[in-house]
Amino acid sequence: MRNLAMQPSQNVELLDGTPKILTQVSLTELNQQLEAKSAVQRVSWALENLEPTFMLSSSFGAQAAVMLHMLTQQFPDIPVVLTDTGYLFPETYQFVDELTERLNLNLQVYRAPMSGAWQEARFGKLWEKGTEGIEQYNKLNKVQPMQQALAELEVKTWFAGLRRSQSEMRESLSILQKLTRQVKVYPILDWSNKDIHYYLKENDLPYHPLWEQGYVSIGDWHTTRSLQEGMDEKDTRFFGLKRECGLHEFGDGDGI
Repeated sequence: MRNLAMQPSQNVELLDGTPKILTQVSLTELNQQLEAKSAVQRVSWALENLEPTFMLSSSFGAQAAVMLHMLTQQFPDIPVVLTDTGYLFPETYQFVDELTERLNLNLQVYRAPMSGAWQEARFGKLWEKGTEGIEQYNKLNKVQPMQQALAELEVKTWFAGLRRSQSEMRESLSILQKLTRQVKVYPILDWSNKDIHYYLKENDLPYHPLWEQGYVSIGDWHTTRSLQEGMDEKDTRFFGLKRECGLHEFGDGDGI
């Protein structure tokens, strides 16, 4: 039987909002076949078979150089979207500058229309107001700016570096995820920390500067802690109340 899933498509126009390949082969079947491929092969397949415009989102976190390098090796000018809260660590901004120059990234930075200082004046320090405050903060500074990016760039295929080992929510993800307006692709979903380390080493790529100080998951300075003895990795973000920042929580397709 001909393997439709792994044949380069000559026509990837959307049919009723769905890439043509997804009308020929079920999403379940595609994911089963992609599980057997390498991360690099998954990127190649997605670029050949899914609908442009492509985008890679990056928080420029601890191991961000892997996806930035892997995608730009095959699509040098892919838009790389960073949602800047204004509260990133100084080392993160330096890391963004370093990787942007080194990999010649097509960096697209999106921010909330209301500055952090204005938000604090109006709402107080939302991140200190429990789960509800953190979710409002993330919506203002992460989710809404990303929604703007997706709309303005007319994104149809969204690459992200999520991995199953990072959180309970991510354990059930598949390599391809169909959202309302996009298909998301997670090429390194099944990678371990060891896989990440080997890729960085083989390609002479850096970890985030704070990695060596015990920061395993790096977001805003006010809600990120280094991993200490007796802590779980999830305790290093949002005071242990949440693991996700909001960008990747909507697995049912109702979000972004």
